[in-house]
Amino acid sequence: MQIFKVGGAVRDRLLGRPVTDIDWVVVGATAEQMHALGYRPVGADFPVFLHPKTGEEYALARTERKSGHGYGGFVFHASPDVTLEQDLIRRDLTINAMAEDDDGNVVDPYHGQADLERRILRHVSPAFAEDPLRVLRVARFAARYAETGFTVAADTLELMRKLSESGELQALTAERSWKEIARALMENQPQVFIQVLHDCGALKQLMPELDALPTERLGALEQAARHEQPLTVRWACLAGGLGKAINERFKVPRDCQELAMLAGQYGEDGRRALQLEAAQLLELLQGFDVYRRPQRFEEFIRVGEMETLARGESYPQADYLRGAADAARGVAVKPLVEAGYTGQQLGEALKAERLKALQAYTA
Repeated sequence: MQIFKVGGAVRDRLLGRPVTDIDWVVVGATAEQMHALGYRPVGADFPVFLHPKTGEEYALARTERKSGHGYGGFVFHASPDVTLEQDLIRRDLTINAMAEDDDGNVVDPYHGQADLERRILRHVSPAFAEDPLRVLRVARFAARYAETGFTVAADTLELMRKLSESGELQALTAERSWKEIARALMENQPQVFIQVLHDCGALKQLMPELDALPTERLGALEQAARHEQPLTVRWACLAGGLGKAINERFKVPRDCQELAMLAGQYGEDGRRALQLEAAQLLELLQGFDVYRRPQRFEEFIRVGEMETLARGESYPQADYLRGAADAARGVAVKPLVEAGYTGQQLGEALKAERLKALQAYTA
């Protein structure tokens, strides 16, 4: 039995980046031997085990062959006869197909170190085209490493294009696609993810609403990453106002959906905030339910800021909108209750008082 550190941990160490997750591959072992050593199986049909103390994943060396459509359409074969090289060749990119032994020696049969030096994202073998999820993964890696000069190899981009044209992307589940999209949006250069998908034809298949590549949206997304905005803001910068279909297609989390829809609905009001009358401001604040969900309105303001920064302009509307929200929230409910207002009358009286507060604010 031999154990090797593999994949991202080796890649990131060689790049001088922090190593967070470590994966291991076990060569020359059986599932029975892993059980006997106290490793716990992850699933009945998948040869991956959890270390009894660290909880890290240890996978038996395995080969795979295509058996159907989509990300899950593979049959795995794990046995003590499978070599490390056979295990590594099934991986997506050469920079992810390296291993390291206990002494720190790198096993690199597919020239991953050379591609690290050249700053190239290159597929390991033609089998790359059997897994549609790899289109999203490569685009995500491009977004992660763009700041250090990495680009996608021309022949790899061509394979991604063929995969996009094959219809295989449609076999990806909404949950798996969103997981990759969400991770990509949280990278340092998420706009590169969208650009690569566009370049290989995948954007037209997955997010046709974005295929025209509006530069303002990509600019806002870039600013959102630069200012370390959360996923909700990044998704709204990208997909705000594009409608329900794109959210439903990927089963986007509710908080991301809501902000994107509201950003589209009220975006123009945000841009015109300084010209809005008190009643219009109140309608905007009511639409966001700023009294119970202040954070959502704050994220809406940030979306407007990112869009404006992308145009190289300032956004004085931000502080103005925050001040309006504070003025409306500053109206106390208790005096109205003590005055005898209840039910619908209380709601109407509260709205009237908030309007007065906003009239004073905008005067």
